[in-house]
Amino acid sequence: MSFKDLRNFTEMTRALGYPRLISMENFRTPNFPLVAEVLKWLVKRYDPNADTHGDTDTEQDRVIFVKSVAEFMATKAHIKLNTKKLYQADGYAVKELLKVTSVLYNAMKTNVIDQLDNPDDDMSHLSFDVSSRISELKEARRLASEITTKGATLYDLLGREVDLREQRSMVIAKSLEINEVESGMAHSIKAVEGEVKKTLHMLDNVASDEANLEAKIDKKRNELDRNNKRLQTLQSVRPAYMDEYEKLEEDLQKLYEIYMNKFRNLTYLESQLEDYNRAEQDKFEETEEKLKQMAQRLKDEEMKRDVITQDDVMGRCAC
Repeated sequence: MSFKDLRNFTEMTRALGYPRLISMENFRTPNFPLVAEVLKWLVKRYDPNADTHGDTDTEQDRVIFVKSVAEFMATKAHIKLNTKKLYQADGYAVKELLKVTSVLYNAMKTNVIDQLDNPDDDMSHLSFDVSSRISELKEARRLASEITTKGATLYDLLGREVDLREQRSMVIAKSLEINEVESGMAHSIKAVEGEVKKTLHMLDNVASDEANLEAKIDKKRNELDRNNKRLQTLQSVRPAYMDEYEKLEEDLQKLYEIYMNKFRNLTYLESQLEDYNRAEQDKFEETEEKLKQMAQRLKDEEMKRDVITQDDVMGRCAC
């Protein structure tokens, strides 16, 4: 989302007469209630009689609402909206809303310019009805497409005019013989009679197929009735050993609860044992380290005594 898009959107909604003031901070975080309110307002601006899905309480309702608005804009205004971005209800949704507000804003500006060019018109025409413009636009598009198609057809026909002119001249110049006309008529009548027979034969086949299908449907319906009756009979009869099965199921549930309790206790005790072993290992290592330090200290003291003893001996020898 750019600052320019957000600024343009707020200015356009204010110019179009949106009842609430939209600030640039409203879309810093997802704000679906505001997006839904703006979409409803834009739909009503396009078509006051439009009916959209109004509930947005649940996630499913919000999805249906966004899809219905997107379908309305695609069919009525030929504006393609990204439903995923609209559902995000953040800065990306502003770009989608700008597609709709831009059309309304440009239409309003055009209407204002027309009113300025014709000052005698009533100023109340500023409140325009976009739905009538949309129908006119759709009709203009249809006519443009039809003109293009017919123009292409006419171009092809005019391209064949050279050959058709020669054939037409030959047919006009040719004198028709009664025998040839009668022969052509008879041939055409036979062809039509053949088509009629073929069509009647197809109708007979359709009737036969319809009868076969009716017979199959009746057969399947009877089978369905029998199966339903059999199902009702089976549902009404209590299966054998059902009491024993239910009792075993209750016993299994109790055993499972006992198992889970013992399993939790075992897990807890294993954890406590692991903590105890770790503490004992730490104590053992600490004791071993102290013994090493004590042995080293005794060794150092013994070496000091040896040195002192040697010094005393050497002093006596010198005397």
